[in-house]
Amino acid sequence: MTCPNGRKELQAMAAITRKEARAQVFHLLFETEFHTEASPEEIYALSQEDREFVEDAYIRRVYFGVREHLAEIDEIMARHANGWKPSRITPISRSAIRLCIFEMKYMDDIPAAVSINEAIELVKTYDDPKMRTFVNGVLHGAKTELEEAAK
Repeated sequence: MTCPNGRKELQAMAAITRKEARAQVFHLLFETEFHTEASPEEIYALSQEDREFVEDAYIRRVYFGVREHLAEIDEIMARHANGWKPSRITPISRSAIRLCIFEMKYMDDIPAAVSINEAIELVKTYDDPKMRTFVNGVLHGAKTELEEAAK
């Protein structure tokens, strides 16, 4: 429903779901894999123009948060990747894992099970289906580690 000044309709068009926002972060992280010479700010700005995604606090917080804590996130990933270095994991799966680990470690308002499920869905959609089991194992290992550390 549009109010006389049109603002309500504009707000409705601008709102996106958490799932859509998570997909945008995933795409940003994936793009970062191939544009290593560009800063996170440049990638964010270019991606926002190219895909015309909505400015969203969640997208900004998670994308820049993953970039800020990348070394720590990759260490957690490596501990649960059955001897695989993060660089050997496909860029798609690596991006989904990084997103999920960030959410589990830094966003208490998102249940770990939701983060893991969403990451698995991204992998099922964009990567080889065989990667789903591997990613699930990495994320459940990371979840256990983070829960133990929080005690």
